Amino acid sequence: MLTFAAAVFFLIITPGPGVLSTAGVGSGYGLRAGSHYVLGLFLGTNMVALAVVSGLAAVVLADERIRTLLLFASAAYLLYLAFRIAFAGARIAFIEKSKAPGVMGGILLQAINPKAYAVNTTLFTGFAFLPDNPVWEVALKFLVMNAIWIPIHFLWLGAGITLRRLDLPQKTQFAINIAMALSMLAVVALAALAPH
Repeated sequence: MLTFAAAVFFLIITPGPGVLSTAGVGSGYGLRAGSHYVLGLFLGTNMVALAVVSGLAAVVLADERIRTLLLFASAAYLLYLAFRIAFAGARIAFIEKSKAPGVMGGILLQAINPKAYAVNTTLFTGFAFLPDNPVWEVALKFLVMNAIWIPIHFLWLGAGITLRRLDLPQKTQFAINIAMALSMLAVVALAALAPH
């Protein structure tokens, strides 16, 4: 189970649409709005995990048209975020909207987030530690995953809030924007190159 917990930690903490956008909402809207968004991401990632565990994701994604549609929707959304980040000027502006994305924004992002499906598939189909009791193993995996997922996302939210409060030089702010945009583009590239 320790190997599983380590895999959860490293798969979740690495930059992907969920954690990057969490930092962005924290930077743009603060703790209250960021907490609502994290709640949506939490609900969304658990819905994706349930879809993976139940086999629903495999059934739905077996249809080439649906898989292609979701791939294009997620790539388009991630490219949009990368564009907004890169061309935000010298300000740290992960996400700019007149209204915070909220709970529904978090749920919807996870529904089209290729990393959410990849991570949950990896975690729930691998790292067997109770082969004689798969139901208990899945329940423990949900417990461990969420126990790690929650603090990691609040750390990213805190990072976004902290960046908002810092008075960084314009050159540093621009470098952060570019790094965030490149991270989003890397996620898009990985999703496009992944076997379908």
